[in-house]
Amino acid sequence: MNKKENKLIPSLRFPEFKNEGEWEDISIDSVGNVITGGTPSKEESEYWGGDFVWVTAQDFKEKYIYNSVLKLTEKGKERTRVIPKNSILVTCIASIGLNGINKVECATNQQINSIVCNTSNHYEFVYYAISRNIVQLKNLAGQTAVPIINKTAFEKFTIQKPKLPKEQQKIASCLSSLDEVIEAHSQKMDLLKDHKKGLMQNLFPQEGKKVPKYRFKEFEKDGEWVEKSLGEVGDFVGGGTPDTSKQEYWDGEILWYTPTEIKNGKLKSSIRKITEQGLKNSSAKLLPKGTILITTRATIGDVSITEEECTTNQGFQSLIVHSTEVNTFWLYWILQNKEALIKRASGSTFKEIGKNEITNIPTLSPQKEEQQKIASCLSALDELITAQAEKIEQLKEHKKGLMQGLFPKVK
Repeated sequence: MNKKENKLIPSLRFPEFKNEGEWEDISIDSVGNVITGGTPSKEESEYWGGDFVWVTAQDFKEKYIYNSVLKLTEKGKERTRVIPKNSILVTCIASIGLNGINKVECATNQQINSIVCNTSNHYEFVYYAISRNIVQLKNLAGQTAVPIINKTAFEKFTIQKPKLPKEQQKIASCLSSLDEVIEAHSQKMDLLKDHKKGLMQNLFPQEGKKVPKYRFKEFEKDGEWVEKSLGEVGDFVGGGTPDTSKQEYWDGEILWYTPTEIKNGKLKSSIRKITEQGLKNSSAKLLPKGTILITTRATIGDVSITEEECTTNQGFQSLIVHSTEVNTFWLYWILQNKEALIKRASGSTFKEIGKNEITNIPTLSPQKEEQQKIASCLSALDELITAQAEKIEQLKEHKKGLMQGLFPKVK
């Protein structure tokens, strides 16, 4: 590696800073004052249950921290160290490297070191610089039963920064703007999910009822929905696993699913595949396209619908719909009620719902035309949610690439 490659110069730089030379390594204690948090006595009730934010690892959900699960009273606040807002909070015990910016005055527990930046360092930039070096920070903790970075080691940890505060601020503003876009799209996805939840509550009858609260106009006079058990509308098929020691059973063309691969929606591919010989030498059966896969062992109640022929391991009961009166996608939506499946599971250490239990689950259905209308409505909403999730992932990948360009390569 030549000398030029060793220089701390990012590959992507704003034009006005092109000739500003190398960045510099700087230790955390040169960035600002480091404050380690503490926990007031849990035995003193007068310290707890107030309004003052007290941050722990469970409160790191977004970049900005406004609130906390646990809060202190004024007396509790006096028993800890107050962190001014716009500090950078970093977990240094157990869950190493969670970081955020407190947008309100707060305190923290002892797992967290907080950096109160001096006037030479922009707090938003420092947040991103630490985020860029998270892998190096975690490596500092070592391989112990409970990973820990003590205050001294944390203070000597280095990040990279440009010499001009204006360049710090420009980078921070660029990345913050992108974070705001990601957050806006995340909020939009949450609204879509809430809308879907509300629709399902209104488009399906509530417990004890046989007519939903809301009905499409053309079906308002169609009367009560009809009750049938799942076993009356289709056949349930269990799965199986070919002998893993026999190579000739594996790496074929038949899709073979395990419960970890199942999430609401359509399935097109599987992590592993089996051969025709593997299928014949296991209890698994070939399932036609359009089969509803339901996880019934350990992880219970996750549902997907297949877009290709496939088979599964023994953690499933898969429903092949045979009734001409029931729309397959309609049944898929009915089975989104995960709690109804979980409560029928049995077993002390290993929960499972058997074929008999799932076969006898009652369902309510309208005429097939109304089933199709509801299923189409919810499917269209799901497509919007999926598209929104993909957009968010694309933005996150763009941010990742941008950070790799805006910061020098870490040695």
